[in-house]
Amino acid sequence: MIQINGTIKLGQSIDAATRKAMVEMVRASRAEDGCLDYSFASDLADPDTLVLFERWRDQAALEAHGKSAHMAEFQKVMAANPPKSRDLRIYETDDGAPLG
Repeated sequence: MIQINGTIKLGQSIDAATRKAMVEMVRASRAEDGCLDYSFASDLADPDTLVLFERWRDQAALEAHGKSAHMAEFQKVMAANPPKSRDLRIYETDDGAPLG
């Protein structure tokens, strides 16, 4: 399994169009073959920071995601609203186990 975790520091507050694009990106990504999870969240202590969490079945699924039409559209939106910084990490991992 491939997992991507990280943070995106926004350059400005999220406007309605950017929020809509993010929701569309999440929905389209979750519908992709091989997507196990795809989420954006706001950092509760820092609302100008987004937290990204993705899990993919394998590298091929992640590569297909990177070539998808919705990724291209999302990248256009992000280019128009560039973040201050990004710290995204990719991991190869197993399926994990329930905690507790």
